Amino acid sequence: MNNFNYYTPTKVVFGKDTVDKAGELVKSFGGTRVLIHYGGKSALESGLIDRVKASLDAAGIFHVELGGVVPNPHLSKVYEGIELAKENGVDFLLPVGGGSVIDSAKAIAYALYEPDEDVWDLYDHTRQSKGSYPLGAILTIAAAGSEMSDSSVITNEKTGEKRGYNSDLCRAKFAIMDPSLTVTLPDYQTMSGAVDIMMHTMERYFTHGYVPDITDEIAEGLLRTVMKHAKILHEDPSNYESRAEIMWASSISHNGLTGCGHQGSDWSSHRLEHEMGGMFDVTHGAGLAAVWPSWARYVYKEVPERFAKFAVKVMEANPDEFSSQEELAVKGIELTEEFFHSIDMPTNMKELGIEPTEEQILEMADGCARATGGSVGCAKVLYQEDMAEIYRMAR
Repeated sequence: MNNFNYYTPTKVVFGKDTVDKAGELVKSFGGTRVLIHYGGKSALESGLIDRVKASLDAAGIFHVELGGVVPNPHLSKVYEGIELAKENGVDFLLPVGGGSVIDSAKAIAYALYEPDEDVWDLYDHTRQSKGSYPLGAILTIAAAGSEMSDSSVITNEKTGEKRGYNSDLCRAKFAIMDPSLTVTLPDYQTMSGAVDIMMHTMERYFTHGYVPDITDEIAEGLLRTVMKHAKILHEDPSNYESRAEIMWASSISHNGLTGCGHQGSDWSSHRLEHEMGGMFDVTHGAGLAAVWPSWARYVYKEVPERFAKFAVKVMEANPDEFSSQEELAVKGIELTEEFFHSIDMPTNMKELGIEPTEEQILEMADGCARATGGSVGCAKVLYQEDMAEIYRMAR
């Protein structure tokens, strides 16, 4: 087993009506002046924001609010939040939403710690953060895992660049997870979220070298669980138990647990999707579903044993029906595509609703190469020409 650091400082408060504990949790972590950050009208119309404000009021905590965060959260909204927080002496961030809202709050939190610096420099990787204001999270969408991860992704809508930044400094102090808050989500968002959850583990799963049995068992079990309950929710969106399974899987999948002790993670599919998201503003999980099969077919021969194991342990292929690991690996990719289709997710860009030109493909590949310092990947190291070819395969 390779050496590893596993750091998950976030306090999880899970279950029905846990939103009402927001005030006492903020207070316990030293918050006195809070920026409530959220997305669209649903958080207001459902009464959720009022519940959050009532909980803060009961704890004697000042608060201001800023809504309007969109999927692929915009840098301009981050800047707006920074100014609002400064004007009101905010000392704690409380995003109420999914990954986009939490990521936007993380960016604001970085910026408040270094008020004389441009926070985009972090996402453009021209400097490193020295600190972050504290934040909690109230999760309403199970997908990104940002509530327990060290990562955030912001889109600079002026340049079309979608970039991520990772640092333990931004990890949430607490995460409130009430699965009942996700019941009203549109099916497309729920299924896109399920794919995103799977991909956070699959990016860690397809790697070279030794992988501990315990890490593989956790990863494979998580993937099977998400697939099972995604299918249930596709037919019965009100199923609380499946909502709970998916929500907890979201956090486990991206808090580092499914990558402990192996040689390294891949993240190529995420990087490729970031460029698609920046250019076409697609839903992240659906974008991952559209690009992953082409990535898999491009790289599987580099680690056929990992793809073959995935086919058997996750996709439940019968190894006795295949004469080689490579044949079994291909079957696993095909079964993954069948699963994506079964929950109405795309398996290529045309099904996603975009048809990039050759010029756009080259632009995305160039952006991906620049964002990754020239190369990315562990199952197979990808360079700019590889990235372009995967985009072509995914059209």
